[in-house]
Amino acid sequence: MTTETAVTLPGGEMLTWSDQRADAGNPPLAALVARLVPPGADVLLAGPVDPAVLDALGGARVTGLLRGYPDAAVLAGRVDRVVAAGATGLPADEVYDVVIAAAGLDAVESVEGPRLGWDGVLGRLAAAVRPGGVLLLRLDNPLGVHRLVATSGWYVGRDDAEWTVGGVLDTGRPANLDQLRLRLDAVGLRVAGSYAGYPRPASTTALLATDELARRTTSGLFEAVLQESCTHGYAGRLVLADPARLAVDALYAGRAGDLAPSWLAVAHRPPAFDDECDRLTATRTPLPAAVLSTGDRAARIVEVVDGPHGWHWHRPGPVAVAATPAPYASREIARLDPAAPDGPVPDGRLLHSLLLDGCLRRDTALLRRLLRGYADWLTNQAGTDRLTGAVALAGVDNLVVAGDRFAVLDPSWRADEPLPVDVVLARALWRFATELLTGGYAHPWTSTLDAVGLTVVLGGVAGRDFDRAVVDAALDVEAAVRRIREAEHRDSRDAERGGGPEAGLRTVTSTDPPPGRHSYQQLRDAWLRQRDENTRLAAALKWTEDLLASREKALRRAEAKLDLLSGTVSYQLARLAITPARIARRGARAAKRRARAAITRKDGNRE
Repeated sequence: MTTETAVTLPGGEMLTWSDQRADAGNPPLAALVARLVPPGADVLLAGPVDPAVLDALGGARVTGLLRGYPDAAVLAGRVDRVVAAGATGLPADEVYDVVIAAAGLDAVESVEGPRLGWDGVLGRLAAAVRPGGVLLLRLDNPLGVHRLVATSGWYVGRDDAEWTVGGVLDTGRPANLDQLRLRLDAVGLRVAGSYAGYPRPASTTALLATDELARRTTSGLFEAVLQESCTHGYAGRLVLADPARLAVDALYAGRAGDLAPSWLAVAHRPPAFDDECDRLTATRTPLPAAVLSTGDRAARIVEVVDGPHGWHWHRPGPVAVAATPAPYASREIARLDPAAPDGPVPDGRLLHSLLLDGCLRRDTALLRRLLRGYADWLTNQAGTDRLTGAVALAGVDNLVVAGDRFAVLDPSWRADEPLPVDVVLARALWRFATELLTGGYAHPWTSTLDAVGLTVVLGGVAGRDFDRAVVDAALDVEAAVRRIREAEHRDSRDAERGGGPEAGLRTVTSTDPPPGRHSYQQLRDAWLRQRDENTRLAAALKWTEDLLASREKALRRAEAKLDLLSGTVSYQLARLAITPARIARRGARAAKRRARAAITRKDGNRE
């Protein structure tokens, strides 16, 4: 690429408009682009794109098509050619091996030139795809999870970035994947695959193949990815409901693809001749089942690809090698393994879901079987009653169960310092107990338990008798792991809210809202639990006050009766009769004491 690239202005450029936003972008797209784009290919970037995508196009000849001149000026130093215009500014005779519209088609059309509409822009970009070439197109979902949990309607936006509002009322653009396939077929492109983008259109950290989402509705991998991406993707944002819970429920219903915030379609133009088919290998490149980006400070990309023995992890590009710590250097309790995950992806259901299902259905037999199986598996993994590695830090949300077999799903986080088995089990159960209580989930045990108490109960179900020292040690490990992971995570919002990641671990109760989430629904549920608890406490207080009032009334009646009796003639005569008897009894007692003392003296003199 050249260091100085002139910006071509064919007309229609928006001189003061910029489409670049402060969101995280789409890091998984870079790995997908690196897989699909061969070296030396001609690439057209239509609209704004994540900088990581530019890094993945190091061996290609890249042309940028941007409607905003400020964005074009920034891109000019990184690509071979930049055109600042709308879709009409692209020469009609130019064709490319790969066309990437990573921000959708709305970010391609300029308001300063002829308006083509969604179909018109698609037709112009499709015409720029060479036979045998590929088009990567993002489409935002008007009924995605991000819209369903938004606190404001999609139709009320008044910001500069929302001067074009896309919704289901606009029939000029597709509103689902089936409609998108029909539009692509109409312009001569065939969809080779499609991905569901989570958690938000402007910040995608997970690309999941839609056909796999529809087929593997109980996949522990997909559930863990949706839970993780939606939890971190909406941290610190005010939403109506928990997007992670909604996405996981959609997965089990076979609708995780339909409710995705955005879709990424991979379409190709059929080659006209065999030599054109041989020119590009992108159309024959197998697409991964998932492309994931971790939320760590150093963005890590991992793919899930299909192999002869099922899914396995694949790390595109070079893998960093962790430095070996010095023998006497102080080590943290947890560390991130840069080479993980690797190897086959374990199959099965997520232990978290099975336990949650057992709690909701009050199936104590299932809970006993799962928890005791988990405790026995931990014991079998330990060498001398202590655990290290990924097993020591994996919670129930990172373990899959297939029959009686347990396996760690993502072994990226590892413990170098050995931890007692009971501490590892107590930490995992405490995390699950906290979610049960703060999430408002129904369970078979009393509602007055706090997180520590419910942890002890779950330990008993697992066949372990936890004492206070074990739970305290588990909470110390949890606080240390949270501190390390928050320092590694680039969106550490919990620490910014104050108190640190370990604040309040020992005081979690059923009336607390879920940590790290700002959901109206969950806050309302927490308020209802607090109201019920206050009602119970008020009833107990009223019962105590009524009991004290009744005791006070009985005491007053007894005192009044005593006062009444003390003023009667019979009471005075009884006192006169009893007084001599009392004096005589005291005298008799004194005489008896003197007699005993005299006898004692005589016995002493005889001796």
